Amino acid sequence: MRYAIVGDLRRSFPEGDPVLAGAGPIEGADVVLYLGAPLVPDPDRAAILVELGTESLGAHTGENAGEEGSNVLGFARYRNGADAPSRLVELVRQRNTPESAIAAARAMLEGAGLAVALCTDQAGRILDRLVRPKYNAALRFLDEGLATQKDMDLTCRLGLGYPTGPIERVMSGGLAHHHDVTRALFETYGTPGYAPARRAVVAAARAGEGS
Repeated sequence: MRYAIVGDLRRSFPEGDPVLAGAGPIEGADVVLYLGAPLVPDPDRAAILVELGTESLGAHTGENAGEEGSNVLGFARYRNGADAPSRLVELVRQRNTPESAIAAARAMLEGAGLAVALCTDQAGRILDRLVRPKYNAALRFLDEGLATQKDMDLTCRLGLGYPTGPIERVMSGGLAHHHDVTRALFETYGTPGYAPARRAVVAAARAGEGS
């Protein structure tokens, strides 16, 4: 599957990533990935992929009363803040996205050595919607004095089998980054679990002062 990359904001594919090495010229490419660059629709491509942050794919394609869908899909390679990106890619479809476009996008991503999870077009997709409320809860428990960070993380590692505890995980990715993601989700859904925890608000304020 021949693919090309347009744009230079490579959160998903940092310098040296093998996906970058496998990209070719846009002429003749079956799949085109847009990384921070304006989308240029092209119905003749097998699939077009738009890199997403927390936003919905519809922010790039427009929406049509629940009938939207074309060969344009969204994708987000999971990355815990400043940590290195994982192999997991959340591939975003719309209601009428052709199965042929999904198959082409999946083949391109899996051919590049990535693992693909298909989801519908929701802000935050699967992972952020699942884990961000848990991180917020752990940070609030820390504020309330339920336990120390060390004890909460140890409990989750040994009791639940997690490779890392929730607080060490969110701090590794960056509290300011966590604030930005949860704030965007809270503004979209209004669910209390997405409201940024106090420590994340402090970290974001301090990061803003530093910049």
